[in-house]
Amino acid sequence: MPAPTANKRRRGIYLLPNLFTTGCLFGGFYAITAAMKGDFDLAAIAIFAAMIMDGLDGRVARLTHTQTAFGAEYDSLSDMVSFGVAPALVMYLWSLSGLAKLGWFAAFVYAAAAALRLARFNTQIGVEDKRYFQGLPSPSAAAIVTGFIWVGETYGLQGEAMRYVATLITAAAGLLMVSNFRYYSFKEIDIRRRVPFVVIIAIVLALALVSTNPQLMLFAIFSGYAVSGPLWTLIELRRRRGRRGRSQTPS
Repeated sequence: MPAPTANKRRRGIYLLPNLFTTGCLFGGFYAITAAMKGDFDLAAIAIFAAMIMDGLDGRVARLTHTQTAFGAEYDSLSDMVSFGVAPALVMYLWSLSGLAKLGWFAAFVYAAAAALRLARFNTQIGVEDKRYFQGLPSPSAAAIVTGFIWVGETYGLQGEAMRYVATLITAAAGLLMVSNFRYYSFKEIDIRRRVPFVVIIAIVLALALVSTNPQLMLFAIFSGYAVSGPLWTLIELRRRRGRRGRSQTPS
């Protein structure tokens, strides 16, 4: 019987980053079950908690040098549940079910767009500019959809009364995910570097501002981020046209 080689790799997965990914998956699953019981505010909070877990798993994997192909695939699958299926179902149960076919069609458009967005992202790893995302990231789209639900639940807005606005927001978030608009990724920010003291003050003030009215502030922040993509694209198009005009002007 041959002796095992010393350099034979052990089979297994890294525990720490995958624990955060599992937490992200659990948030999406809990959101669906909470919405089925009519606890829509808890469903929205669960998806926002899933966003935090999703943001931590990649950071932890990079900081601890535990990035693996398994972790990347697991992260994509959990994202599809938490930021694709869960927001669509929660929105459908809260508001869109009153529109019959139009409602489930809007919910399906969002879920399908999230799947396409994640598939496109996976195929562009190592190719696209890391400073930008192509299309609205699925966690941000989920924050807009569920943030609207959270605002509605907080201020006593009935989902049935808001069904047409909910349809527009759901469909728009889905279409932005599969658009070619570029969104800043914030991946250039290195938390291990030294930063000016004013940056810490700005972060503290931002957290304090969000804590005063988390429902409305989070919805406004992510809605602003969604609008930034089309605005950035328009600015870039104007710059390119200006450069072409100057290059074609005879000297």
